[in-house]
Amino acid sequence: MQHHINIPRRKSRQIMVGNVAVGGDAPVSVQSMTNTDTCDVAATVAQIRALEKVGADIVRVSTPTMEAAEAFGLIKKQVNVPLIADIHFDYRIALRVAELGADCLRINPGNIGREDRVRAVVESAREHNIPIRIGVNAGSLEKDLQKKYGEPTPEAMVESALRHVEILERLNFKEFKVSIKASEVFMTVEAYRLLAKQIEQPLHLGVTEAGGLRSGTVKSAIALGMLLVEGIGDTIRVSLAADPVEEIKVGFDILKSLHIRNKGINLIACPSCSRQEFDVISTVNALEARLEDILEPMDVAVIGCVVNGPGEAREAHIGLAGGSPNLLYVDGKPDHKVNNEQLVDELERAIRAKIKLRQQLGQYETAHPVIPITQVASGK
Repeated sequence: MQHHINIPRRKSRQIMVGNVAVGGDAPVSVQSMTNTDTCDVAATVAQIRALEKVGADIVRVSTPTMEAAEAFGLIKKQVNVPLIADIHFDYRIALRVAELGADCLRINPGNIGREDRVRAVVESAREHNIPIRIGVNAGSLEKDLQKKYGEPTPEAMVESALRHVEILERLNFKEFKVSIKASEVFMTVEAYRLLAKQIEQPLHLGVTEAGGLRSGTVKSAIALGMLLVEGIGDTIRVSLAADPVEEIKVGFDILKSLHIRNKGINLIACPSCSRQEFDVISTVNALEARLEDILEPMDVAVIGCVVNGPGEAREAHIGLAGGSPNLLYVDGKPDHKVNNEQLVDELERAIRAKIKLRQQLGQYETAHPVIPITQVASGK
């Protein structure tokens, strides 16, 4: 089944975060942030590896002290994903993590004081060929802007961002990206819309302090969805008060739902009702848990009855339609009957067999399959 949509993408200058391109025509990347104590190297490495496993493109690590900076250097040697060092105020930490292999510095140049300190950080970034991320949050605007605008507004956030941008431009440093986050959906969206017209650099999207797993997911999906559909956004972070692994999963689910990126299992499942011939909810939960390691794109339909089951199952790569008996479809054709006890096992077996066959035939790259935003085709 082909769905052709065309989201014209905002043209932005491409930067490199390690080996991941951000901006230009690069795929929208998905990132998260560790919440372990950075000085606990083993715990932080374990969390980054868990994020790598679910497909994280980039991971940010907070380095609030010199001790954390040294730990960052040890962590960097044990992981593969590009790491952003998160720095506030102390320019010496930025200089140290640049030496220790940071792939990007998250630092607001306006917050690190004297001109010579700012220049030192920028020259270090230039020397080590690493970009900077400017990050503006509605909750921490400069005092004079709070006074001028009375409260956080999209215009106040953009003015704050442009102050930091101007410092980098004055130093002829163009390798940066900008985020401009609020905890309120409309303020976030309007701020990004305003900023998108004023700079050429890539934009990192996010709703800050979005909330817990459910409410934060909803807020982020709405705000990021509105912007991505307008072609705004080059890398995203879903900020949740939850396991960072969930942030990556939700990020990819947002991109998948917009056909911007096609990565991992796209599970099409009915909400279940009294017509169901098997327990749809427990089947779907078990499948999701078993298939987390799969990063290849695949549509899988799990429908509980014969009303919508056969139609949806035929459109998916692998589909299950409830009935007497339940019927498993492969590539749009009925394949075999499955009893309720074997449902999850049979679906997993069919999915992994199909992936193995595709790999043998060399039909796609397994690492980070991506659909170009301008020519979207979902499915076969």
